[in-house]
Amino acid sequence: MSDVNRLMQRAWKQGIVIPAFNIPYLPMMQPVVQALKDTNTFALIEVAHIEWMTFEVESLEAVHAEYQKHKTPRHTRLHLDHVPVISESDHPVDYKEIIARAIAVGYDSVMVDGSKVSLEENIAATKTVTQMAHAAGVAVEAELGSIVRLGSGTLPPYEELFASKQGFTVPDEAERFVKETGVDWLSVSIGSIHGSISSVAKKEKKLAANLDIEHLTTLNTRLGIPLVLHGGSGIPRETVRKAIQHGIAKINIGFIIRAPYEALKAESTSKAQEGVYKTVIEVIDDLGARGSAAHITG
Repeated sequence: MSDVNRLMQRAWKQGIVIPAFNIPYLPMMQPVVQALKDTNTFALIEVAHIEWMTFEVESLEAVHAEYQKHKTPRHTRLHLDHVPVISESDHPVDYKEIIARAIAVGYDSVMVDGSKVSLEENIAATKTVTQMAHAAGVAVEAELGSIVRLGSGTLPPYEELFASKQGFTVPDEAERFVKETGVDWLSVSIGSIHGSISSVAKKEKKLAANLDIEHLTTLNTRLGIPLVLHGGSGIPRETVRKAIQHGIAKINIGFIIRAPYEALKAESTSKAQEGVYKTVIEVIDDLGARGSAAHITG
């Protein structure tokens, strides 16, 4: 078992969540890690394929280089978030090449996202990545289910989507998926909303979302691996904490810490970094994760 998967397993079994903070701007790295040190919290630092295609981090290698300046083994590991098989614009992505680069440069874990392709294609892609990553001692996250995305076109009202469980992870499919791929963690769809990074949605206030805890409990019982919540911003604290108690071991945090950076960066980088620092601490406390390093990394 890889180092980071061992830590994830430890968190999952203890009902502790590991926040995963997305870094779309390199100067965000320092305040995020500093907040983790100051609160003795363990978290993943991560970047997604679409972030270096859209924002200012340029590449997964640039994020890795910046991470090396600030990392602390007690509080951080580096994760490659969302490398899609098919892009948001429905174009094939050379996900194997991207993930191979991340493994080569030293990422601790990687994510392949086949949620937009068929179940069979998702299984095949995830199995390929899992075999490649495990051979290098790297953990793998995958996604099954269709998480609602802001900025993705006209959708029915959120309440209607939630009530119908449209796009939710199907337990039978998930059980087969985990068995056939050997994936370490699974991102599941149980009602959360991904913040869009489109130019329009960057300025929008994120919609409030809910989580189906009963559905999550079923998935947790049947799958037996740590589960991941994407679109973690904007969900009531009480609901998120229930999700942590019922199998969510990792929560991605992007929109909520990016917003203060973008709002303040025109004034100065230091003010933007201060905004990120304060927000990260608020997130840590909302999740009940303060002090988690003592239980996860010892």
